[in-house]
Amino acid sequence: MVIINACKIAAHKLKMFGELVMFSHTLFSLPFAIISMVWAAGGWPSGRIMLWGLIALIGARNGANAFNRLVDRTFDGQNPRTAHRHLPQRLLAEKEVAVFVVVNYAIFIAASGMLNLLCLILSPVAIVLISTYSYTKRFTYLSHLYLGFVIASAPIGAWFAVTGQIAFTPFVIGTVVMLWIAGFDIIYGTQDIEFDRRAGLWSIPSYFGLENALRIAKALHFIMIMLLLFLYVWRGLGWIYLVGIGIATLLLMTEHNIIKPSNRRLMKVASYNLNQVISLVILTCTLVDYFYVS
Repeated sequence: MVIINACKIAAHKLKMFGELVMFSHTLFSLPFAIISMVWAAGGWPSGRIMLWGLIALIGARNGANAFNRLVDRTFDGQNPRTAHRHLPQRLLAEKEVAVFVVVNYAIFIAASGMLNLLCLILSPVAIVLISTYSYTKRFTYLSHLYLGFVIASAPIGAWFAVTGQIAFTPFVIGTVVMLWIAGFDIIYGTQDIEFDRRAGLWSIPSYFGLENALRIAKALHFIMIMLLLFLYVWRGLGWIYLVGIGIATLLLMTEHNIIKPSNRRLMKVASYNLNQVISLVILTCTLVDYFYVS
């Protein structure tokens, strides 16, 4: 009975930590990391590379998200939209979250070391980058782009994991991710315009206003699609890849058409659900195209 209760408590804690870091949102970076790995390897990379690359990605992402929740706990508690989160509600203790951050960053460094020397050397730099995002909203409205830049490290790091070398292609993939993430983070940020202004936080919606912010988000997503088309030419890809980009474009257009900051359900669909589908569509079509068409 003691063991069963201990397992239940552990499972409950694990569930809360998964909610804390929004583990399901790994779908934003993972598909592009897989594409980067496949292109870098010229096919499926070895099982060892895939395993340690995935562990490194999860460790870095979980650590960064938990660190962000820890740093923003005061603002989250003051914002009606985020007051229900785990730290403001004391569902998790600050010390627990701090330990979770340290453990995940340690896992990231260890996994990087298992990949190659370049990944190990760059792992502390990556930790600094993914951790400093949490402070950018305090002094610049470019925080959305910085968030995108941080998440863009996933496909770039994935390429390094396979080759141990710097190349042009992963930085194009990374720029695609940066623009995509920044665009829908701006959309999501339109819900907090008034709170950000009262709290002295910087964001593109609070600085430029709702309409201009949505125009900027559209522009970022337009450039993202142009870069995906550039990759079509640069990598000599086939028609199924183009189909995927076409579907992704239609989903992005849908995303921008259903935006309504006062409706949280719609904003979740626009900012998260549709973008998870977009990443999976691009991944599926790219892999099918690469292995069966191109």
